[in-house]
Amino acid sequence: MDNKLYVGNLSYATRDDDLQQQFSQYGQVASAKVMTDRDSGRSKGFGFVEMTSAGDAQSAIRGAHGQTVDGRAMVVNLARPREERPGGFGGGGYRSNGGRGGY
Repeated sequence: MDNKLYVGNLSYATRDDDLQQQFSQYGQVASAKVMTDRDSGRSKGFGFVEMTSAGDAQSAIRGAHGQTVDGRAMVVNLARPREERPGGFGGGGYRSNGGRGGY
């Protein structure tokens, strides 16, 4: 996990290939993914880059954090594990009496 980076404040025009190319100057990129809205397909303005080594990841943080791309200063740091969110589909509010009478 020391080689997976969060990249924020991206231009909405940034695509996976752009991210891959931008970070390849700091080392070998294993994967690059710009997060998109499930319904519209529009970029959410952040993504994740996985470098092949922790050393390359640190190099990318030092080199890319604060760098201006398409008029926006990128935020680059180590990605944190995804936090579990409570909830899901909610807890109902409808209760059936199982087909029994009204008493």
